[in-house]
Amino acid sequence: MRNRKNLFAGAAAVALLGSALAACGGDDEGSGSASGDALDGVSITVGSKDFTENILLGEMLAQAAEAAGASVDNQVNLGGTSVNREALLSGDIDVYPDYNGTGWTVHLGNEDPSQDPQELYDVTAAADLEQNDIKWVGLSPFNDTYGFAANGDLAAAEGGFDFQSMADYLQANPDATVCMETEFPDRPDGLVLWEEATGYELPRSQTKILDTGLIYTETDKGACDFGEVFTTDGRIQALNLELVEDPGAMILYNVSFTMRNEVYDANADTYDEMADTILEPLDEDKMAELNAKVDVDGQPAERVAEDYLKEIGLL
Repeated sequence: MRNRKNLFAGAAAVALLGSALAACGGDDEGSGSASGDALDGVSITVGSKDFTENILLGEMLAQAAEAAGASVDNQVNLGGTSVNREALLSGDIDVYPDYNGTGWTVHLGNEDPSQDPQELYDVTAAADLEQNDIKWVGLSPFNDTYGFAANGDLAAAEGGFDFQSMADYLQANPDATVCMETEFPDRPDGLVLWEEATGYELPRSQTKILDTGLIYTETDKGACDFGEVFTTDGRIQALNLELVEDPGAMILYNVSFTMRNEVYDANADTYDEMADTILEPLDEDKMAELNAKVDVDGQPAERVAEDYLKEIGLL
């Protein structure tokens, strides 16, 4: 497993942040008292992308804002990246969760993103604020990037894998296979980064193209030796899979809440506290655990988000 930054200082610190959230806001419009009305009189529209993790994050923010007194138009599960981004820029929504690697490469059209999460956040946030008046609020410890998982039995027999040992195994075992989504071999943030890092060009004979869900189940069963995954997907923990350790080859996708700056400025302290309280406990294990409650256990995203907010003291 990759090294993680644990920005969470403990349950007591989160509880203090939750208490402070109700009191913050100062003289900003809609500021309130410790009774939980920091956003009293504020109307806010919250969107999200249409996959589990982003839905959960959108639900967390929507429910936390409502608990702080805001009138919330919940547009969570709005659609894909472009739908949410266009809605944000046009003012149809006020905020949605997005990933710093997406911001730097897709929204801002840049190349060569930093491999330092804080640096990537800083340059992305500064550029998007200057160019588009969009504020990036908070930064998650978890990095939900592309990666690979090995069949768990194979990983146990081989003592685990990193990118290079995965490549070495594939080169030494021509019958071994890697299962991937259709677009992954051709994405600039996909297979090419693994090939550049390892020096091994994966032949077509070792490639299987499958739908996303099948990659997890087929790798679990051993029909694929390795599968392309998203590193915080809950199915990794639930199935017979083990992440292949990334030395830093793949683009970083830590998450922030992207917000129209005029909305942010009206209650900046409150939104800062809210975003930090929600995001700081979310390392990769915790985010995967929450994703699994939806994707594996079948719990509604709204309830998983609510339970998490209670756990960290925001509800």
